[in-house]
Amino acid sequence: MIGSIRGTVVSQAMDYCLIETAGGVGYRVFMPGSQLRTLSVGQAVKVLTYMAVREDAIQLYGFLTQQYYDLFTLLLSVSGIGPKGAIGILGAARPEDFYLAVQSRDLKMLTKLPGIGKKTAERMVLELKDKIGTLESEENDREFAAAVSGKAGTEAVNEAMAALSALGYSNSEILPVLRKIPEYGTLKRDELIRRALQIFANK
Repeated sequence: MIGSIRGTVVSQAMDYCLIETAGGVGYRVFMPGSQLRTLSVGQAVKVLTYMAVREDAIQLYGFLTQQYYDLFTLLLSVSGIGPKGAIGILGAARPEDFYLAVQSRDLKMLTKLPGIGKKTAERMVLELKDKIGTLESEENDREFAAAVSGKAGTEAVNEAMAALSALGYSNSEILPVLRKIPEYGTLKRDELIRRALQIFANK
């Protein structure tokens, strides 16, 4: 299996580029559009590759960072998602945004991804939530996760999230903002909403 390629970009198309190695071998590598757009003809590049073998084709999928490669292989573990579907998802969402959407069960964000309907989004959450860790990395994060899931004493956080969601924000946008508010657990709903909207406005 080809694990990586180092060479020069000699041509580009909508969904792939042709990379020629120093030995003169050219490889057609399919990439997420967001990464493909950062390349240019004549540029020296190294890509991590995943080789997909089918009865009628052998295709290479390439990634500029380990983070994108890891998410690609993780997406392939979801029932019904193949290499082309995974590439489409990676072209539409950054890995950190995707992880947060799964962790927070943000079906609204997930169903905006290409080829992802409600049932597939629900399956993603079910199959991936235990594979990508949890939101909390520190004690404050654990307290926050408990609050937003309704397990802590404050309902203000949950009510604020519901209000912000009604304004059109997704959970993957709301959670990081609420976490920036000092002493969020002691504030009332309206104050949380006011401060969150200030942070959104300053972005």
